[in-house]
Amino acid sequence: MNVTLDMVFSALADPTRRRILAMLLEDDMAVSDVAAPFEMSLAAISKHLAILGRARLIVQERRGRVVWCKLDPSALRAATVWMQGFGQFEPVELDAYERFLAAEALTGAPE
Repeated sequence: MNVTLDMVFSALADPTRRRILAMLLEDDMAVSDVAAPFEMSLAAISKHLAILGRARLIVQERRGRVVWCKLDPSALRAATVWMQGFGQFEPVELDAYERFLAAEALTGAPE
């Protein structure tokens, strides 16, 4: 699982790949349509798509002469479950802590 998580987070680290995932969230797209909004070569987009594919974030499928890309949310689910493990801690209530410190200062708490 750690290898898969490493690949997912590595793939998500790049803003171009995150933008591609956001585009595929809307609908499946042909590779040429994925490449259209970017100012880079089709070969560069293909490399980004390959990384997303290895991380299992997308699936590519040939339909005739066109390669289509589809979002595969299963890898994101695994990453989400992992990240939710860090949500078990209570958030620190800094305002309440600041009020406590101010009250202690006013009362002249012993040292």
